[in-house]
Amino acid sequence: MPTYRYAELPAFRISDGRERRLVHTDHLMIVVLDVTDGRAAAPDPYHSHPHEQVSYVAEGEVNFLMEGNITRLSPGDVYSVPPDVPHAIQPLSPRVRLIDCFTPIRQDFLK
Repeated sequence: MPTYRYAELPAFRISDGRERRLVHTDHLMIVVLDVTDGRAAAPDPYHSHPHEQVSYVAEGEVNFLMEGNITRLSPGDVYSVPPDVPHAIQPLSPRVRLIDCFTPIRQDFLK
């Protein structure tokens, strides 16, 4: 059974201060999203995707926005997103780490 060390996973730069590392099977993907670009004055743009998503806040604080609701989340909190529902985050601390799980896997993340 494959095992992975976080430091050995390739880091994919999304933008300045944001990168992701991922592992997947044929049907499930886990993504570690590190945000180090500081507190955001406004939320990230809303986005949606056809994947189911469950996310765990491992470090830092974020506002989670979905369906007109804003929820402040801290380490240990979890949120879920149904397919095709617009959602966004707003980092509230200098560093945030989210552990995102997707099914099916996000082919767009593999490119």
